[in-house]
Order: sequence, then C-alpha cells, then structure tokens
Amino acid sequence: MGLRLVFVGIVFLVSWVYCGNASVSYDRNAIIVNGQRKILISGSIHYPRSTPEMWPDLIQKAKEGGLDVIQTYVFWNGHEPQPGKYYFEERYDLVKFVKLVQEAGLYVHLRVGPYACGEWNFGGFPVWLKYVPGISFRTDNEPFKVAMKKFTTMVVNMMKAERLYESQGGPIILSQIENEYGPMEYELGAPGRAYAQWAAKMALNLGTGVPWIMCKQDDAPDPIINTCNGFYCDYFTPNKAYKPKIWTEAWTAWFTEYGSPVPHRPVEDLAYSVAKFIMKGGSFINYYMYHGGTNFGRTSGGPFITTSYDYDAPLDEFGLLREPKWGHLKDLHRAIKLCEPALVSGDPIIKSLGNFQEARIFKSKSGTCAAFLANHGEHSFAKVSFGNMHYNLPPWSVSILPDCKNTVYNTARVGAQSTQMKMTSAGGQGLSWHSYNEETTSYDDNAFTAVGLLEQINTTRDASDYLWYMTDVTIDSREGFLRDGKWPWLTVFSAGHALHVYINGQLVGSAYGSLKNPKVTFSQAVHMRAGVNKISLLSIAVGLPVCSHGNELLGVSCVGIVVVSKNLKNYVFVNQSSKVTAPKILKKQFFSFVNNFLGSKKLFMWLFSKHY
Repeated sequence: MGLRLVFVGIVFLVSWVYCGNASVSYDRNAIIVNGQRKILISGSIHYPRSTPEMWPDLIQKAKEGGLDVIQTYVFWNGHEPQPGKYYFEERYDLVKFVKLVQEAGLYVHLRVGPYACGEWNFGGFPVWLKYVPGISFRTDNEPFKVAMKKFTTMVVNMMKAERLYESQGGPIILSQIENEYGPMEYELGAPGRAYAQWAAKMALNLGTGVPWIMCKQDDAPDPIINTCNGFYCDYFTPNKAYKPKIWTEAWTAWFTEYGSPVPHRPVEDLAYSVAKFIMKGGSFINYYMYHGGTNFGRTSGGPFITTSYDYDAPLDEFGLLREPKWGHLKDLHRAIKLCEPALVSGDPIIKSLGNFQEARIFKSKSGTCAAFLANHGEHSFAKVSFGNMHYNLPPWSVSILPDCKNTVYNTARVGAQSTQMKMTSAGGQGLSWHSYNEETTSYDDNAFTAVGLLEQINTTRDASDYLWYMTDVTIDSREGFLRDGKWPWLTVFSAGHALHVYINGQLVGSAYGSLKNPKVTFSQAVHMRAGVNKISLLSIAVGLPVCSHGNELLGVSCVGIVVVSKNLKNYVFVNQSSKVTAPKILKKQFFSFVNNFLGSKKLFMWLFSKHY
C-alpha cells in the first residue's frame, strides 16, 4: 500500500506539470494530445535533404502511408553559417516546412538538438564554433553552453512566434534536446552528467508547452522522456514507470559510405521489429529515415559518407515510393490503428503459445479486444492455438488480430506489390558542364608561406574541401639515383582524407582513406631531376566527423613529407616551409565542382555542372 501511494503521488505531479494549459501530455500508455491517448506513427524527413518543391509531395505520401507525425532535426550549421547571421530560406526554410506538415493534418516532432549527428557535416555544428575561445563541445563548458543556449532559444522563439507548438494550436507535439548523449556522458563522467542536467533544465525553461525528449539518455531527468534508437527497441523500458515507451529512430536500413555496398533492410524484418515494439507497450515509433533524400553541396558528414542519403527508406532519394517497403508498412500502420483503443487502455495479458511463440492480448474498458501473436523463432513455421482457433505463424513474424479472432496482417506476408526501377539517360538534358584547367606548379597572390604544414580546416575554415600544399626540394646533381635510376621514395603522411601528389607538374599518384581509417599514407618511388623540384599536394576533406566529443580538436591535413634516397645520402624533411593556397577555381565562385583527371598528367582539371 505504501508503494502504491508513492506511485500515485508521482503520477499526479507529472500530470500537473504538463496538463495545465498544455494540450500535449503523457502517461505510461501513450502521448496524450488534447486529452486523447494516441498510438503515433512517425517518419523522419529532413527538410534540407530535399528541395522545397518536393516537400508537399513527400508529406502527402507520408500521410497516405499511414504516418501521423513528421520528425526532423534542426541543422545549426545551415541556419547560422556565421556567428549571429541566420539563414532560413530555400532548403532551410524550417517554418515553411513545418507549416506544410500542419496543412497536411500531421504533427511534427522537432529535434532541436542542436547537435544532430545524422551523418551531416560536423554533426550539424557550424565550423566557426570550433574557434570560440576556450570551447569544448558537448560537456560542462561555459562557452559551448552559451552558444548552444543562444541557438536553441532562437529556434524555439521562432516556432513560438509562428504559433507552431501544439499548445498554441500548431503541429509540434514533441521537442528534443541534445542527441544520443548517453554514451558520451558515460565516457566523460561528472562533466557529462552536469551538462546533461543543464541541457534538460535549459530546455524545460523555454516553456514550449509540449514534452521534451532525450534519446539514448537513460538518466534523462524528469519530466523529460528518455527514448530508444536502434534496429530493435522492444526491449527498451523508460527510466520511470509513468513515461511512455518511445522509439525515436527505427532504422529503415543504414547510410552509405564510399567504397561499400548500399545497405538494405528487408521490410519483413522492419515490420516485425515495429509490431514487436507495439505489442510490448510501445506507443510512438519513428522511421529513420522515411525519406532520406540527398546531402546537397558539402553537407555530407563522415568522413566518406556519400551524397545519397537514401537509407533504403519507404520513399527513395527522389521521393518515389519504394515498394514493397512503403506498401507493406502502410498495411502495418492500418492494422495497428485498428487496435489503438485497446492498445492505449493498459497492459496486455501475456500468454505463452510455445517455446518461441506468445500472444499479447489488449482489452479496452469498452470491451474491445486486440491480440498480437508472435513467432520469435528464426527458422520454422509454428502452428499455435489461440482462442479456440488455430494459426500458422511464419518464422520471425507477428500476426495482428484487431478483434482477437481474425488476422488482418502478418509482418512476414507481404501483400504490397514489388517494383523495380530502371534509370535511363536523359541525354544530357538539364545539365551544363564546364571545365577549368589548373596549373599544379604555380602560385598566385593568395598563396602564403608557412613554417611547417598548416592544418587544413584551420586554414580553410571549411570554406573548401581542398587545399594545395606546395614546396620545393633541391636535388644535388651528384645524387646517385640520377645516374642509376634507383629513384628516391616520397612519403606523405596525412590525417585524411584523400591526397593527389604532383611532382614538377606530373601526377605521380593518389591515396584515399576510409570511414574506418581516414588517415592516409602515400609512399612510392618518384622521378626527380637535378636542381629544384616542385612537390604539389592537393589535400582533400571528404566530410567532417559527425559523432564525437572533441570534434573541436580534430583536423584534416598533411602532417609530414619525407624524401629518402636509397643510400640516405640526402634525407630531406620537408617541414620547414611550404606554400599554402586554395585551388584557383574556388576564387572564381563557380556553382559547384568535382575533380577529375581524365588521364591528364600535366594539368589538374576541374569539372563542374549546374543542374537545371
């Protein structure tokens, strides 16, 4: 009895916090919108990863697919490219995107962060943040907290000014502060715990009138809801008994990295994971991603994450239906909604149907009944008896019975029509290609001499992915390799991510890192001549790191150059002085560019195109 009294007191407190003038609250069974418990199906669509012209169609297809909510991150570096200078236009028009979702009759889950990760360049942080004096990212650090609070407050106030929170009659029913911070907090210890508590308190003080969540944050302080991310989240339990079970990221597959296969997740497995989550008390599930889209420009993080962020999502990179994934999930959502009155009414009755089989029966106060029959075995069909009826359950599947009798859906039985897409050439229509040849041995007025090798990001401030390092090596005419042809070795060490090496204007080779090992070492024999030899290195960044404490300390650049002749008579460390410059093409402010050698060994050729 004593325990029961304590529990009731806690529930009363939480209800008082959220239910005064707010229209969104929660209990252990579900999010409550305007007094009604809801099973909510959500999908991630990141507004900068598609064009504004695509947004209405994407949102409508999401609605037709059975979604109730659209979830998105807010991307700090897109909105504040320079300190205090904000940008909310075109692909970054957050207000327009949220209003379009509202016009479609859907809700919004706004993940303010402002750290996003999301395979986005620098995790969504603006690179200028790295240079704030004394800063240390995502810990109990005053310069970081000041900047984070300023941006978070600006975003929340913007949403308030447009009356976009549900408490104001708008579509935003949930907000998120920070992102997947739990593992980092554990790593940092006391400073991490202090920061997490500060972030939670700061968010609550902004007074949005809707609940806040923290994903992958087991110690999220009340009344913030801790939530789960992963391929499966049926095992997850919130840190307090009166909080609902929310799955913020149900991964529809995975992102693609250069040099690796394109990930795919069968819809049968995805549907099984969602149905299992719902039958075990889940009430909010978000597909990450529902539409992945494209990393336009230089927004890909990484390193080595592709421009395509397709994610094998129900809506593909171009916004087209991916079947059978879209259709099979639509059928799942319809089946779940048929069970909603029973699902939000309380805990289920659990009945074993075999070694790997079970039934979970939900009943509402009005007498409606819904059942989920699961076969968790991975290999064999199972014949089970339930309610004086027999059911044949495929392996690794869940059957949904909205009336506790008739199966309307099984996660392993796909009824949606499969489609295959074939891409055909448009014959060059809509593309305009240009090229620009750049000498690899000449300097311009923007080049400068530095002692040692400068760190690339500190030099470019991420205005470019490219930086030239140029230096001279003088070879004595008496050097033995000039006579015997046993050429010296050139070794270049780089913190990443890719490197093109020229000697005297000739391309001699390239080196590339990878997502798992971004560091690069180039080492091979090279031809040199008596006298001055010009070594030109084009250092390339392929997306800045996304998910690490200490990003403010990470760098990308050449860190050492060594030329060694066989007899070690001449051992040259080229770390005393070098020329540093950006590619000349960048100074011409072309729309976009990619590099391509096209077999040329004398000139560096840039190719760039504009899509119409």
